Amino acid sequence: MKEKYYISTAIAYTSGKPHIGNTYEIVLADAIARFKRLQGYDVYLQTGTDEHGEKIELKAKDAGVSPKEFVDEKAADIQRIWDVMNTSYDRFVRTTDEQHEKVVQHIFKYMYDKGDIYKDEYKGHYCTPCESFWTDSQLVDGKCPDCGRDVEEKCEEAYFFRLSKYQKQLEEYIESHPDFIQPVARKNEMVNNFIKPGLQDLCVSRTSFSWGIPVDFDPKHVVYVWLDALTNYITNIGYDVDNVTDEFKYKWPADLHLIGKDIIRFHTIYWPCFLMSLDIPLPKQVFGHPWVIMSDGKMSKSKGNVIYADDLVEEFGVDAVRYYFLHEIPFASDGVFTRDLLIERINGDLANILGNLVQRTISMGNKYFEGKVANKKVSDELDVEFINKINALYDNVSAKMDKLQISDAISEIFELLRASNKYIDETTPWTLAKDEALTDRLETVLYNLLEAIRVSAVLLNPFLTKTSESIFEQINTECKDLKYNEENEYSLNKPTALFMRIDVK
Repeated sequence: MKEKYYISTAIAYTSGKPHIGNTYEIVLADAIARFKRLQGYDVYLQTGTDEHGEKIELKAKDAGVSPKEFVDEKAADIQRIWDVMNTSYDRFVRTTDEQHEKVVQHIFKYMYDKGDIYKDEYKGHYCTPCESFWTDSQLVDGKCPDCGRDVEEKCEEAYFFRLSKYQKQLEEYIESHPDFIQPVARKNEMVNNFIKPGLQDLCVSRTSFSWGIPVDFDPKHVVYVWLDALTNYITNIGYDVDNVTDEFKYKWPADLHLIGKDIIRFHTIYWPCFLMSLDIPLPKQVFGHPWVIMSDGKMSKSKGNVIYADDLVEEFGVDAVRYYFLHEIPFASDGVFTRDLLIERINGDLANILGNLVQRTISMGNKYFEGKVANKKVSDELDVEFINKINALYDNVSAKMDKLQISDAISEIFELLRASNKYIDETTPWTLAKDEALTDRLETVLYNLLEAIRVSAVLLNPFLTKTSESIFEQINTECKDLKYNEENEYSLNKPTALFMRIDVK
C-alpha cells in the first residue's frame, strides 16, 4: 500500500482576483505534490477559497450583489486561474459548502460545551482587511502589524476561545517537534514575538455583521472567519465531532500546510490550539513560504504594480511562468519579479539550455540514424562520468525536495542539462559522423544524450508539466525510469521548439 501524503495551501480569500504572489503558493504546492506522486506516494492536495467575513459583506454591498453571488463569482475566477496554472489539486473546497458550515457549527458547540469557548464582551482594535483583532501592545504605530492599515475600535458581545489555556502545551509541542514550523526564522518569530509574551484569549464570534456561519445556539453571532477557515483542512476530509470517517483517519494529520509567511501566526498558534481542543493530532509541518514582491516593494493596487498570473501565461506560456515562480523565489527570503528577468530566464535557461539541447539531439538522431537510436555501448571515460551524473540526478533532486528547496532541486536538473550540452561539445557528434568506422560510437553518444534528456524530462514534470510531456512526445519512449537505462530504444519524432526566444527591444 502506498504511503499517504496530504498537502494543503492556505485557502484564497474571495475579496478579489489573486495576484502572482497568491498564485505562487498553489504552483509551489502543486510542484511538491507532483514530485511526491513521482516518488510513489498517495498524494492528496487540497486548496480552495475562504468566503466569509465582514470584508466580503462590505465588498458585496459596494458591488450591489448578495455576498453569496459575490463569492460565487470570485471563487470561480480563483479556480479558473489555478486551472490555468495547470495545478493538480484533488479537492477545491469552499467555506460556503453546506457540509463545511455544518461541521464548523458542531465544532463551535463542542468547544463551548467543553468550556474552551465562553461569552464575554470584546473591546479592542480590529483590522477589517485582515479580519484580525489586536491588543494595544501588538499595534505598530497604532496600526495593524500585518498590513499597516488603520484599525477600528470595536466593542461588542462576543464568544472567546481560551487560547491561553493551551499556551504551555503549544510551547512544549513546538520545542519537541523542531520541524513543525519551518523555516526556522518563522518559528523563532512565532515563539519570541507571539507565544512567549503570553497568548490572549481569542475572539471567535461577531455580531456587527451577518455574513458568516451562524452560531446555531446563539444565531445573532457568526463564527469568526479564522475559526471557520482553518477548519477546512479537516471538515473536507470527513471529520465531524461525533463522526470521524475512514477518510479522515487515513489522511490526517496533514503532512504539510503550505502558507504565506504573513498568515503563519494563524496556522501555527490558533490552528494548533483549536486542534488541541478537539483532541486531534497537529499537522506534521507548517511551512511559511516567502513573498513574490515587485522591485518597488509589496504588490498593491494603490501602487498600481499588481500583476496577475493568467495575464503572464497568455503572454509567455504556463511553463515559463511556473519556472520563474519555482526557480527564482528563494527558499526562505522574498523573490523579486521583473519582466526582464522572466524574459532572461526564458531565453537563457528554457530556450537555450533546455530547448536547444533537445532540438539538436533529436535532429542529429533523425539525421544520422533516421530516428532509430539504440545503445551500441561503445564507450569511453567521458561516458562513464556522464552516466554517473545521470544516475545521481534523482537522488540529488530528492534531497532538495525533501527540504522543500524547490529552486535548488530545479537547478540540479539544469546542471545535468548543462553537462549534456558540454558532453556534445566534447564528443563532437558531427565529427564522428564523418567516419563510418565510428558509427556505433556516434550512436552511443546520441543514446546517452537521449537518456539524459529522458531522465531530466521525468524529473522536470512536477515543475514544467507541459514541457515534460512535449519532450516525451518528441523522444517517443514509454520508459520513465529514474536512472540510466542501458536497454532502451528510441524511435524519434520530428523536433519542435519547446520555447521560443524573445527579442529584447
